[in-house]
Amino acid sequence: MLKQMHHRHGSGVGASGISLSDLEDGKTGIIVSVLGGKMLTKRLADLGITAGKEVKVIRKTLFSGPVQVEVAGSKLVIGWGLASKIMVEVR
Repeated sequence: MLKQMHHRHGSGVGASGISLSDLEDGKTGIIVSVLGGKMLTKRLADLGITAGKEVKVIRKTLFSGPVQVEVAGSKLVIGWGLASKIMVEVR
């Protein structure tokens, strides 16, 4: 099964773009893309996780555990695998 990837071309993901799961505790970034299919991007959009939004990592657990984030005034806990598909530009 092929996965569809949604992203903004020319968003500058590279040296300054990392996955949300790699962002350090207390750091903030701007979401530049979500790597996944339509259902995943819709699910994240329903939570307020869309390109252009600012996201802050509140706390990550050790050994690939959940990541607690704040986005659009809401605090969320998302799985490590899901966080690894959200690309951010570090602020």
